[in-house]
Amino acid sequence: MNKSQLDFFKKLLEQRRAALESGAADTVVEMTDDDETFPDPNDRATLESDRNFTLRIRDRERKLISKIDKAMQRIEDGSFGVCEECGCEISTRRLEARPVTTLCIECKEEQERKEKARQT
Repeated sequence: MNKSQLDFFKKLLEQRRAALESGAADTVVEMTDDDETFPDPNDRATLESDRNFTLRIRDRERKLISKIDKAMQRIEDGSFGVCEECGCEISTRRLEARPVTTLCIECKEEQERKEKARQT
């Protein structure tokens, strides 16, 4: 992968990380600003359900931030865009769709087939 491509992916990853961190900060503000009391238990239950859903999303985003950090490290050490399984180059189209990926499409499909076979 050439330098301009690496720079493109580095910038893309930085932008995605910043967006995720911004969303997390907004969630903290929203959840600490809530001073609402609900006389109806159903309204309170709905609020709690919404909060739990939001927290699950933020947890997934936290894990994605970790993957972004690892992808940034791979850019620095020169292993970005190389499949961990077979050592082949991961296509640019796949990296554009999922820049944190560590597997080429063929290895990922094989991994998913094996997982599906174990589940049945």
